This record gives sequence, structure tokens and C-alpha cells, in this order.
Amino acid sequence: MATFLVICQGIGLAAACGMRPFLPALLAGGLAGADRAVDFDGTPYAFLERPLFLLGVVVVLVVVTVAERRRRRPAVDAGTLTAALAGIAIGLGALEFAGSLADEGHPAWPGLLGGLASAALAQAAARNFFARVAARLDEEARSALPVYLEMASLALAAAALLLPPLSLVGVATLAVLLVRGRRRDDRKYAGLRVLR
Repeated sequence: MATFLVICQGIGLAAACGMRPFLPALLAGGLAGADRAVDFDGTPYAFLERPLFLLGVVVVLVVVTVAERRRRRPAVDAGTLTAALAGIAIGLGALEFAGSLADEGHPAWPGLLGGLASAALAQAAARNFFARVAARLDEEARSALPVYLEMASLALAAAALLLPPLSLVGVATLAVLLVRGRRRDDRKYAGLRVLR
């Protein structure tokens, strides 16, 4: 695979994991296990496609889903669960990008750095966007937000694996969402400062 496509794939996988890490990791691991689109075998990242690792991802997904249901708040609100999920998401994004590079025989360390950046951008954009959406919804509708976040992350991961250049469109969309959301927040707080 051309270096450009590998980089696009890594960016997309990292960003998808940054949004929500579980389904992108399962998709990438499942396809890698079948030697489709990506293959981590023969690299230090071979564990990303091992059944034990994928089972662990499923277990963490179930634990997070149960915790979100018990809290009755999606993991876009501030809190310990959100912080833990953000750390997992960013770390897994970095590993997926590094694994994509290693699969094609490239040095993995740029993937770790690029993956951290891509996943952190996606994390910030998704959290900002979904927190603003959650503020406008009633409790029942708000409880469905993690499902939308999972589906969005899965769609981005599928695009990254099947049509890697589409990853750039997804990441650009996330960047625009983040910038617009921050501007909106700044205007809101600027209005509050004027009132004082």
C-alpha cells in the first residue's frame, strides 16, 4: 500500500478511536485477523488482532455501557468515567496508527505521535459537539448519544480501512466542528462577561 494511503488509514483509525475506541478497535482487529485491509501480524502490534485483546475490548465496552446506563449520563460529561475513556481512546488511537505503519514496514513511532494527535483532536471535537447536543436534549434522548457516537466512530473506522483518503474528510469535519464549537462557546462566555 502506498505510504499516503497508510498514513490516511492510520489517521482515520486513530480519529475513530478518539471518538469512541471500542467498535473501531474491534473492526480493525477483526479485519486484521482475516488479513483484510490491514494485518498486524509480524509487527510489535500483532496483539491488536489477537482474540484475547479483542475480548478485552468487548468486556470494557460492556462495562462502560453499563456504567453509562447507571449514571444516566453519556460519557461526554466531565467525570472519572469520561477521563478514563478519553485516555483509553487516545492511547488506542496511537496504537492503531502505529500498527498501520508497522504493517507496511514503516517506522511506527511517527504513528504513535500522529495517532495521539489525531485521537486527541477527535476526542475534543466529539466531546464538545456531543456535550452541546446533550445540553439541548431531555434525559431519554440524551441516553442514546453513546450509540450515535459509537456509530460515527465505526463509520470513520470503516472509511479509513476501506477507502483511506476519506479519513482526511472525516478528520477535517471533526476539526471544523471543534473550531465552530469553541467559537460558539467563546461568544456565549463573552456575552456573559459583558453583562457583568
